[in-house]
Amino acid sequence: MKFTIYQDSRKGGRQYNEDRVGYSYSRDALLMVVADGMGGHLHGEVAAQIAVELVCDQFQKHAKPVLPRPAQFLNETLNMCHDAIFNYASSHRMVEIPRTTCVACLVQDGIAYWAHVGDSRLYLVRNGKTVARTRDHSKVRKMVDAGLITAEEALHHAEKNKVYTCLGGYYPPEIELGGKVALLDGDTLLLCSDGLWGVLPERDITHFLNAFPALFALPQLMDKAEMQGGHDSDNLSAIAVNWHDDDEKHGKERDFISTQKLDATTISTHISQLSTHDGPAEVTEDDIEKAIAEIQMAIRKYSK
Repeated sequence: MKFTIYQDSRKGGRQYNEDRVGYSYSRDALLMVVADGMGGHLHGEVAAQIAVELVCDQFQKHAKPVLPRPAQFLNETLNMCHDAIFNYASSHRMVEIPRTTCVACLVQDGIAYWAHVGDSRLYLVRNGKTVARTRDHSKVRKMVDAGLITAEEALHHAEKNKVYTCLGGYYPPEIELGGKVALLDGDTLLLCSDGLWGVLPERDITHFLNAFPALFALPQLMDKAEMQGGHDSDNLSAIAVNWHDDDEKHGKERDFISTQKLDATTISTHISQLSTHDGPAEVTEDDIEKAIAEIQMAIRKYSK
C-alpha cells in the first residue's frame, strides 16, 4: 500500500481554529478524518478533537491490520463520537452542547469507504474529473437539488453554513455512508472543511488535485481559499492523498509513505492538537491541557 499524503489546518480570519484533522494507518489500511467544530472556543474545537481522536483511537484498536466491516466501523464509530460529545457536555453542565461536522474515509485492499455528517466534504478525483463527492447535509444543498438556486449561487447564499445534522447536539446524527470504490493508480482523495470548498469553484479543486501532487496542490488550494475568504475567512482544513500502485515508483522515497514497512500490529497516527497559538492571552496553556485531559477521559470511556 503506497500513498502520498498531506494535511493542513489554518484558522483563516477567525480568532480560533475549531477544525481538527488527522490520519492513521496500519500496514494494510489508511484512515483519514476531518472535523469542523461549532459552538465557540473550547466548545466547537473540543467536539472536533473528540471526533478525530476517537475515530483514530478506534482504528488503532481494531485494524489488525485491516477492519472486517469497514462501513459498519465508520457508522458505529461516528455514532460513538456523538455520544462522547453529548456526555462530555453533560458532565461539564454545558448550556450548549458542542457540535461538529465530520467526514472520514477508510482505504483498505485498495477500496475506499467513507462516511460524513454535516458539510465537511470528500472528493475523489480521477483523470481530471471529480468522480465522487459527498452531498452536504445543508439547507442550501436541498435548495440546489430542488432547482431553487444554482450551485454557483449556493457558494454565496446567506444560509450556506446552516447544516441540519452533526455530531453532538440533542438529536442523533444522520450519518451517510458512501464509497466502496476501487482506487486506481493516480487517484486523489480530498477531505476538507467548508472553509476550503466554500470559497473555491469545484473546477479549481479538481484542476489542482489533477495537475499536481498532493504535497503541492493542497498548500496552493489552501492559500487560494484563504485569499478568497479575505479577513473574515473561515477556518480551513484538509487532507489530500495520492494513491499509488504498489508496483509503481512515484517520485522520491521521502515523498510518500509506504506502509509495507509496518508489521501487522503497528499503527502510525498524525492528529492536529489543541494549541494556544490560535487563542488570545486569556486562554492559558493550563486551560488547553485541562481540556485535552478531559477529552482523553471521554475517549477512554467510549473506547472498546
